[in-house]
Amino acid sequence: MEPRLINIGFGNIVAANRVIAIVAPDSAPVKRIIQEARDRGTLIDATYGRRTRAVVITDSGHVVLSAVQPETVAHRFLARDLEEEPAE
Repeated sequence: MEPRLINIGFGNIVAANRVIAIVAPDSAPVKRIIQEARDRGTLIDATYGRRTRAVVITDSGHVVLSAVQPETVAHRFLARDLEEEPAE
């Protein structure tokens, strides 16, 4: 079984089975999560200098910043699930 990968924008990819949450970066708790990850050295900035629109939190404690909307990332995540369902 090959690992499922999700494109988070600009050719950056995360392993779908490691994703815990995809959230918007606007709230204070999410900003705190980003700052704590930066301090720990587990922040991955995949925005290429653009505005952060989605924050991907993984089970390994890594926090990935993406310039793609959370809805878009979630749609890509769900689209992969639909592709892999067996046809009856």
